[in-house]
Amino acid sequence: MIEIRETSTVGEVFFEAALRYGDQLFLAAPANPARASAPQGLEWTYAQTATMVRSLMERYASAGYGVGHRVGMLLENRLEHFLHKLAMNALGVCCVPLNPDHRPQEMAYVVGHAQLDLVVVLDHLLPLLQQALSLGSQRPAVVTLQEADLPLPRARQPATSTVVEAASVASVLYTSGTTGRPKGCLLSHRYELAAGRWYATRGGLIAFGEACERIYNPLPVFHVNASVFSFYCALLKGNCQVQTDRFQPSRWFNEVHESQATVVHYLGVVVPMLLNQPSHALERNHRVRFAIGAGVDPQRHAAFEQRFGYPLIEIWGMTEYVRAIFDAEEPRQVGTRAIGRAQPGLEVRVASDAGDDLPDGTPGELLVRHSAATPRKDAFSGYLHDDAATEEAWRGGWFHTGDIVVRDPDGLLHFLERRKNIIRRSGENIAAAEVEAALQAHPAVAQAAVLAVKDEVREEEVLACVVLKPGYAARPDPNDPLVQGLFEHCNSLLSYFKTPGWLFFSQEIPTTSTQKVQKHQLFADVVDPRTAPGVIDLRHLKKRDKPPGT
Repeated sequence: MIEIRETSTVGEVFFEAALRYGDQLFLAAPANPARASAPQGLEWTYAQTATMVRSLMERYASAGYGVGHRVGMLLENRLEHFLHKLAMNALGVCCVPLNPDHRPQEMAYVVGHAQLDLVVVLDHLLPLLQQALSLGSQRPAVVTLQEADLPLPRARQPATSTVVEAASVASVLYTSGTTGRPKGCLLSHRYELAAGRWYATRGGLIAFGEACERIYNPLPVFHVNASVFSFYCALLKGNCQVQTDRFQPSRWFNEVHESQATVVHYLGVVVPMLLNQPSHALERNHRVRFAIGAGVDPQRHAAFEQRFGYPLIEIWGMTEYVRAIFDAEEPRQVGTRAIGRAQPGLEVRVASDAGDDLPDGTPGELLVRHSAATPRKDAFSGYLHDDAATEEAWRGGWFHTGDIVVRDPDGLLHFLERRKNIIRRSGENIAAAEVEAALQAHPAVAQAAVLAVKDEVREEEVLACVVLKPGYAARPDPNDPLVQGLFEHCNSLLSYFKTPGWLFFSQEIPTTSTQKVQKHQLFADVVDPRTAPGVIDLRHLKKRDKPPGT
């Protein structure tokens, strides 16, 4: 295993790994006839990857890019994402992955907030990027992936330094917050390497071998899981990351089998979708030793393991702090939402809203830190342009996760729920405030409140409660023109997964005497809001396809 020091940088560690593991497979993409970039699949060794990374470094350096520059990447789940990231980081450039499912308004915010100097984009996503740029004031240079083989546009500002340090920012990853606007999490070289080492060295049921593992990851590379967590875990031990374009249940069994995956990553949504698949000849013909993920329905946990023959290891982690907690020691408590225990280098508390420690068995907020002496060691470096939010998250010397857990007397933690105002749908964190802002921009809407409701497949779904302005009326029917108009309005402003899947027209939205919205009162007498009279099911309208003109 490659050792990392306090001063190690991504470039140093990668090229050391390339020397040690040169002929070992490093990056792979499964064959997929529908994937234009790799219909027959792709496989790159460490040595081949190093050659391509050095070539890209020459192009970026020749164009003047270095420490202090931020470059956006709109490359979907292409393996080229990792080539460009490694080349940028080796030069001290900060990588900012962009979400291809964003609408132009959403992307315009990220481009402007990150103050991008350059964006590398796929040809077919160029219209989306151009629309986003037309909506904002930031005007980065743009180059398509194909053009990246040619001389890059010259950096408009010189690099701020020629020295890359462990504390240099390697990535800015955007994650939703309760304020509605995504927050840019600053991830240093040290953070990313330490996250990979943490995952690679946990042991127990998730012990990793060296130069022998293949980690199949169907999650998006603009999230921390694929771009940092599993990627550096693979790199440090000479293993391979198998990066598919996205999770598709119809391809899962073939890809896991053909890629010879020994580890797979999942989200809660994956489990019911695979269980709903008909019996497949390859569903137990695999090399998988364990799966890593979060959000499995407790009722389906054991059934999945029995059918497919490998354990689902539930974990806790987040972009700000991906030093994950794992339920990876026997005996596991399958079907209890167990996520593991504190370990040296990862201390936890279960606290009340007032910040007081709660007794075992009492639900409270999960607080985490490295140690009393170095609480923020190996955590994110802060929120971009928002020191106040950073300090608020770290109040009292602990990072406040916003997740509610309960701890057993033996220290085992069980995940219960996320705090209000965050909806977790198929692994995506959705800020209720962002959806509410989109709804309230519609001329017919006087007030809106958005909350999470249970979804049997996607964990949670977005339910929007709307109060209409005088003069507007709508029937509780998905075909009503105003209902259709509200959905299309949201779908034009928000990524498809954020658009309400359920809609309810209310006469009022309850508030306290200080005008704080009381969402829990909206369906106080109903066990399941989806069954309440007047609630409209719009889930069939939610599609990944972009709206016309984007």
